[in-house]
Amino acid sequence: MTTRSSVETARTVLRWVLAAAFLVAGVLHVRSPAPFLAITPAWVPMPGIVILLTGIAEIAGAIGLFVPRLRKAAGIGLALYAVCVYPANVNHALNSIAVGGSALGWGYHGPRLAFQPVIVWWALFAGSVIDWPFRARAAGSRPPAR
Repeated sequence: MTTRSSVETARTVLRWVLAAAFLVAGVLHVRSPAPFLAITPAWVPMPGIVILLTGIAEIAGAIGLFVPRLRKAAGIGLALYAVCVYPANVNHALNSIAVGGSALGWGYHGPRLAFQPVIVWWALFAGSVIDWPFRARAAGSRPPAR
């Protein structure tokens, strides 16, 4: 049985981990944009500005996860961000773009691409937008009849 407190504990831990990851990524986007520019699809206009803005969005989302009145908006924003950057990840994979002097194989790209929907879920869960799949029940309540 999943209790409300165990769901909230999991949500808090996942919120901290996700916020840390997005904060680090955001700082890297702002301070060292070259690897992100390398994987940005050619059809993206003004890629330097886009990379800067995505870094700022990551930092803002990470901070927003800890501001109760902004938490849901931050979760939705980070989930949308994860969807929007997916083309760069696909571009990176399909074109074997070398970053930092080496190209990464499908041992990296396959799991990375498959994990993107988990990041979307994670942002929504950490932002208290969704509870799925942890539908908490009150202690002592019975599961619904099938």
